[in-house]
Amino acid sequence: MTKIYGTLRRTGDGWQMSDVPPHVAIRLKQLFPRVPKHQTGTFNFPADTQQCADLSWFLQRYPMAMSLDDQVSLDGGRAQYEQSQAEMETILRPDYRPSERQGLRPGQIVRPYQGQAVDLCLARRALLLGDDVGLGKTYTTAAMLLEPGALPAAVVMQTHLQDQWREKIEAFTTLRVHKIKGTRPYDLPPADVYLYRYSQLLGWIDTFGDGFFKAVAFDEIQELRRGTESGKGEAAKALASAAIYRLGLSATPIYNYGAEIWNVMQFLDDMVLGTWGDFSREWLKDDRQVKDPEALGSYLREQNIMLRRTKRDVGQQMPAINTIVEHIDSDDDALASIDDLARQLALKTTTGTFMERGRAGRELDLLVRHATGVAKAKNVARYARILLDADMPVMLMGWHRDVYDIWLDELGEYAPAMYTGSESDKQKRESVRRLVEGETNLFIMSLRSGAGLDGLQHRCSTVIFGELDWSPKVHEQIIGRLDREGQEEQVTAIYLNTDEGSDPPMVEVLGVKASQSTGIVDPGRQFAARHSDKTRIQALAERFLASRKAA
Repeated sequence: MTKIYGTLRRTGDGWQMSDVPPHVAIRLKQLFPRVPKHQTGTFNFPADTQQCADLSWFLQRYPMAMSLDDQVSLDGGRAQYEQSQAEMETILRPDYRPSERQGLRPGQIVRPYQGQAVDLCLARRALLLGDDVGLGKTYTTAAMLLEPGALPAAVVMQTHLQDQWREKIEAFTTLRVHKIKGTRPYDLPPADVYLYRYSQLLGWIDTFGDGFFKAVAFDEIQELRRGTESGKGEAAKALASAAIYRLGLSATPIYNYGAEIWNVMQFLDDMVLGTWGDFSREWLKDDRQVKDPEALGSYLREQNIMLRRTKRDVGQQMPAINTIVEHIDSDDDALASIDDLARQLALKTTTGTFMERGRAGRELDLLVRHATGVAKAKNVARYARILLDADMPVMLMGWHRDVYDIWLDELGEYAPAMYTGSESDKQKRESVRRLVEGETNLFIMSLRSGAGLDGLQHRCSTVIFGELDWSPKVHEQIIGRLDREGQEEQVTAIYLNTDEGSDPPMVEVLGVKASQSTGIVDPGRQFAARHSDKTRIQALAERFLASRKAA
């Protein structure tokens, strides 16, 4: 006779296990980390198909009393899970042929790799799509929203991308699109897709719980990397929880350290990485860094929650990025001017109270980073002038308003277009038009203003980093604005660093963060030797000097 180790029964919203002997309860808690360690007697589980499969597996070792109806329900959930897993494995096969999509505009097509992502998201109901910048994640999203069961849908994006999303969806599909206006709820007009800005979510939070939106897509989902601590994150969680399908889009989901991936996953599948306690205990070596980034990246792929293809994977063979690192002089007086204040802040970061140390550290970072940008701004402008005098379109990246002012003063004759935090959406669109249509060769952009921006690749192939960002993925996002379909030249990324100020420690930290992100996003990928060819720049410099000498 089969020994029985307890009772399992179906409740309204899950499964309940009771009368479990102590030794079986210990084993249960080891195999199901979400079961609280202090809990005894009765244990509750959700009723999703994966839980059915796990419980069915556990019951093979520890049989339990069940009613016939509950046994049928458990077996059905397990079978559904196994069928879903088999379906996803089929979708990910190289020879898979995606489903046809109805509702495309005449002449538009869904590329096979895009259709594969659509079918995987529909099967899994949650997906982080990490395709390379330029592989059409916007079009993949639009194709997914052609699924009748996914409508009406909400798409959330950064402020400056609302018009771009509307234009692309309407040009690609016959879906009706409505741009959300303002942060106060109003009666929504009939539409298929509603476009929200991240900054609007909190005002609409009370409308998200009714399940009106069947699908939600978060563009540049790294915007939610701080989780639900902010109002924006809390509202995004409410929106995601009520949807059937959840899609996150970002080639750079981790901006800093690997622990950010836990927050990102809370908006797509909050069970895949367990609780924060489970995640930190099993995956982290401190509160920020993942012990084995490649193992975590492989796990996310095994769970079919993350899909990423590079340009090479889909047959887009782009030339390697030409990365040039130049060390330039800085204005010693600009750095010396902050010596006394920097010394005081540095002392507070080591001797002050906990609150004082944190505040002083942030102030010191801001102070030195600002002074470094100002100290090298004139030499950055002189470097950019060499390329501009050769009639070469240039993206010049910075962060501080004072630095922009120096560049505008030094390079005003080139009629620069500005795309920073100070311009309206209309002004930004005009700046893009001026560069693309050839009215200017100088495009000055803020380091964190370019995510999702498209079109620059048709005119520009050179980016100069006049200031650095703390996140390597910010640099990668910016380069991706140029290194995408439609680019006809090799993309050159020039980093103008100084040996003083904040640049040296930032370069060191960027290396650590890059290793965290690369391991998770691209497990198994070896760090390739960086391609660096200065011959073209040197030739331009020689021509520049010769022209000055002749003058």
